[in-house]
Amino acid sequence: MKTWITVQLPGADLTPDFFRRPPGVCARELIGCIFRWNGCEGRIVETESYEEFDDPACHTWNRPGARRFIAGHDAGAAYVYLNYGVHWLFNVLTKSQEGNGFVLFRALEPTVGLDKMRQRRGVSDEKGLCSGPGKLTKALEINGNHHGLNFLEGRSTGIRRGGQVEIITGRRIGISRAEERPWRYGMAASNCLSRKF
Repeated sequence: MKTWITVQLPGADLTPDFFRRPPGVCARELIGCIFRWNGCEGRIVETESYEEFDDPACHTWNRPGARRFIAGHDAGAAYVYLNYGVHWLFNVLTKSQEGNGFVLFRALEPTVGLDKMRQRRGVSDEKGLCSGPGKLTKALEINGNHHGLNFLEGRSTGIRRGGQVEIITGRRIGISRAEERPWRYGMAASNCLSRKF
């Protein structure tokens, strides 16, 4: 496990340029940022990175549609898919000369719109509202209609920087291939993670 300290300029909105870098860099630096989605907000406290090539856990490994998505969309586009026919999962496309890929949003610490989130999830525990990739999409009402959305440029959607945080890394979870790669990132002090590191 590795620990990082990331210093950000609080309040500045992210643009597609942020995602014109390798997925691992983006996944790490998204920790602590504020994810804004149609009246709800949450601090990003856990992410995972997936690389287009040589990563058996990435959709590009065996899904031609994922490769077409990368070719046809700009960095920063939302890549939303239904996992095992049950939960929608929210990813952001990254594109760079060093390599393309996706960043999966695994957990948020909810900050705005908690009543809406509680109603959608049917739970009252603030820590558990968005403590998993399927939980956060249900809490924010993200679904397949948002696949391909340039959400960074939306009026009610986007991401802004959130300040200095301590970040820890570990093995990816919830997958059956290449899970040993330390491409899961989390906010060290958060109690809203999907699983402890």
